[in-house]
Amino acid sequence: MPALNPRLVTFAAGGSGPWRVTQLTAVCGPALPWADRLTMSATPPPSDALWVLRGATSHQRYTTATEQDALAARQVAPGRAAARCAALIPIRKSADWWALPQDRRREIFEERSHHTRLGLAYLPAIARRLHHCRDLSTAEPFDFLTWFDFAPDDAAAFDALLAALRATEEWRYVEHEVDIRLIRDED
Repeated sequence: MPALNPRLVTFAAGGSGPWRVTQLTAVCGPALPWADRLTMSATPPPSDALWVLRGATSHQRYTTATEQDALAARQVAPGRAAARCAALIPIRKSADWWALPQDRRREIFEERSHHTRLGLAYLPAIARRLHHCRDLSTAEPFDFLTWFDFAPDDAAAFDALLAALRATEEWRYVEHEVDIRLIRDED
């Protein structure tokens, strides 16, 4: 049996898992079916999952060395004990986005939309991990799965970050986005 790829992450929604779904909103495009719980793991999903999304962590594609250094200095890994709130935001961008050359996407992403700069303003309170889906299979319904986690006291800051990102030029290229809010029950 081949070893599991630790960079490949499966998000499975159903009746079990450590994260309780509190909200599932279609921002644009169709919603995903409601589920009560979500699990995130490197193992295959449970057979009774209502829906499964897969993504792989990868290198940062649109950041410069200076931006990477700034992120590394402030960013924390998801999974902190105090971070009981989370959001899973699957996104698919349009064919027009993918038809642009890499340097044009970078220009829109950072020089005009200031994606990294916006995110830096909310670190370390809001942790983030991006999972790429586009290259896994043509059957994947999204291009990216972004996982955020934060303490309950930082929920308003997270909403402000999302509002700022959704107001950028970059978001004009988003054709499918679902906002899934979660809470981890206290032990």
